[in-house]
Amino acid sequence: MFAFIARQPILDKEKSVFAYELLFRDGKGGAYPEHQEEKSKFIADNFHPLGLDDISGEKTSFITFSTDTLVSRFPTNLNPESVVVELANPADTSNGLFEACQHIKQMGFKLAIDDPMMIGSEHDIFPLIDIVKVDVSKARFENVEKHIPRYREENKKLVAEQVDTQDSFASCIDLGFDFFQGYFFSQPEARILKQLPASKMNIVDLMAESGKVNFDIARTTQIIERDATLSFLLLKFINNPAINKRYKITSLKHALNYMGEVEIKKFIALLSLTNIADDKPLEIIHMSLVRAKFFDLLAERRGFKNNPPIAFLVGLFSLLEGLLDQSMTDIVKQLPLSDDVNDALLGKNRELNNYSALVRGFESAIWMTVIKQAKLLDIDQKQLHVLYNQAIVWGNGIRSAISAHFPTARAEG
Repeated sequence: MFAFIARQPILDKEKSVFAYELLFRDGKGGAYPEHQEEKSKFIADNFHPLGLDDISGEKTSFITFSTDTLVSRFPTNLNPESVVVELANPADTSNGLFEACQHIKQMGFKLAIDDPMMIGSEHDIFPLIDIVKVDVSKARFENVEKHIPRYREENKKLVAEQVDTQDSFASCIDLGFDFFQGYFFSQPEARILKQLPASKMNIVDLMAESGKVNFDIARTTQIIERDATLSFLLLKFINNPAINKRYKITSLKHALNYMGEVEIKKFIALLSLTNIADDKPLEIIHMSLVRAKFFDLLAERRGFKNNPPIAFLVGLFSLLEGLLDQSMTDIVKQLPLSDDVNDALLGKNRELNNYSALVRGFESAIWMTVIKQAKLLDIDQKQLHVLYNQAIVWGNGIRSAISAHFPTARAEG
């Protein structure tokens, strides 16, 4: 269905993903794009468009619709159980908007508005609204707090947008918000220098092995065999359908013969990351997975050798500050990563700095950044969307393999 899209997580109070907001590059203000037969055929013929299941997994999708689309071209193939309809302009007095919203509600969809100041409680459309979103970066907290009781009285759920720090998240919980949109979950909770616990030393040893030019299978096998959880997870990763659809892998040596050294190094690193930060929200791991695959695809496209898989490792470890609650400077002093990986994590590699800027452009739907980086990397921006879509699908597949390992993930469904 879609080829040029970004997604942003909406989390609950436990920092588990409740939904993703989808932002369409071809739609005005990120809204659902107008259907054009020729363009749809071109995308289907030339790209690998994603369906909502590919983008959002089993989570709900928030999608903004223009008044015109709601009134006359609302897509009939969307599932009301997995899509929330967000109104681009709820105060629009155009003929038919209220009736269209009534019809969409009767179909079973929930309605959301992005700016509660657009309409008052006396507005005709207000009783139809299920979810109210508030940009807390623009509004003063006391102004937000003043309006919350009336939303509560009307039994409306509240989403805080632009929640980009842990302090802001805590304040929004105190105010009574139900859900939270922003990248607060990937930020450190407290910047204090602390040593990694002794129980994580096996993981640290594995991280070192993943970045070496020469792979020591005997040593790696020894490290993994010391920890039953690691052995179980590695085999679960490698037997995930997103990675391996053909053969049942039964040991690290078997995996090495089947997958090759570079792919095994990636999974050793992936295994390390999921275990070193198993007390953190699963979504930050998920973001790390998408970044890792995207960086890897970019490096391949740019013709860089990948043994060891530097780009993959840098993408995977790029959110370590939020995972370990430390500065990257302190982190690289403790982890036995290679100098190339350390330098890139500290922003000393121009090529990988471009990858970092590009992935943040996709994560935040800042399309001008994507255009700029496409020129710097000499890759057509539409092809960058294809690579990013591949990374999303890959990340979703790996997430399914690790979700049971994260206690908080069980509540996500």
